[in-house]
Amino acid sequence: MSPEQPAQGQGKSLFSLQRRERLMEELRAHGAITVRDIAVKLGVSELTIRRDVNILADEGLVSRVHGGATLPSPLDRSGAAGRQQPHSYSIGMVVPSLDYYWPQVISGARAEAEEQNLRIMVRGSTYDAADNRRQVQALLDTQNIDGLIVAPDMTGESGQELLRWLNALPIPVVLAERRPPEENPAHRLEWVATDHAFGAGMAVRHLWQEGHRRIGCLTDSSSPTSPHVVRGWRQAMAALKNSVEDAVHEDSARTANGDRAAHFDHVLELCEETGTTAMLVHSDTQAVAFVQHCVDKGLKVPGDMAIVGYDDEVAYLAEPAISAVRPPKQYVGKVAVQLMAARLAEGRMRPVHRIQLNPDLILRESSIGAPRGAAAGLLQDSK
Repeated sequence: MSPEQPAQGQGKSLFSLQRRERLMEELRAHGAITVRDIAVKLGVSELTIRRDVNILADEGLVSRVHGGATLPSPLDRSGAAGRQQPHSYSIGMVVPSLDYYWPQVISGARAEAEEQNLRIMVRGSTYDAADNRRQVQALLDTQNIDGLIVAPDMTGESGQELLRWLNALPIPVVLAERRPPEENPAHRLEWVATDHAFGAGMAVRHLWQEGHRRIGCLTDSSSPTSPHVVRGWRQAMAALKNSVEDAVHEDSARTANGDRAAHFDHVLELCEETGTTAMLVHSDTQAVAFVQHCVDKGLKVPGDMAIVGYDDEVAYLAEPAISAVRPPKQYVGKVAVQLMAARLAEGRMRPVHRIQLNPDLILRESSIGAPRGAAAGLLQDSK
């Protein structure tokens, strides 16, 4: 799709944004434009170009001159000096949850948008590609948005189709906590995401330093984060010359009939069989439930089973408090807005940016100071 052709059904406002982007690119290339020349080049009326110039001038992006415009001059006082400036751009934001993990991302985005004089419009969605697209389309249909920050579901054919659709939109799109897969690189999309594999590696190395040699991993493959956590666990174990071939690695998404207690019993049985004394658990809520299950079975945490959670949303509420990897959620939102602001200001000449942020490891009681030894026999005694 050429830059001059808006996506079908996106509305006149998107074409107007693209036209103003072309004006800014002409100004950056030549320093000045005339209304007559640019109207001919874009195939629109001179009145339309004058209106575009007025909008850009009111936003402080250009200086009006007779018959055209130039890049802003410090001598230009014709703008709205002395009165509050309107928001320079409006950004739509679609996230898959409004009650876990994502509120902090939204908070970081809103704070940065305030600093940048941008307007943020947030819509909650679900972990479902079809619903993600509905929410994005609602913003496109009802709001005059200049850019989009989104955390889409990218699984399956529907997720890949959503990614292709986002990549073809005529407005800039920044993915938050998402990275396109190699088979669908979506070359126009920018992203900012936590390096979850690095975070998992920190957790494994911490448990190793605490004396654990058999370290398992319990995740939920329905979460977009879990594959990266598993990858980081595998890489760290390999770096420590510790095989994962017979290590405990369980997926809670496959829990039979949703029976979590039976699933946790199975995990503990595997830990006993393999001498596993430590587990990396994603997510926080699952880590809290797993700790409670261990305690109910008479196991000491961390004495018999050391545990590190992932996300650090509710880990501190457990008894004992759970060590956890903490993604920089507010900074994910902050950097996403920074990427969007730079893209809107610089246009298509700016290279695509893709940024990874390192998480922190917050140490608490669940993984520190455990006796050095396997829990063999303890599970049998507790039954």
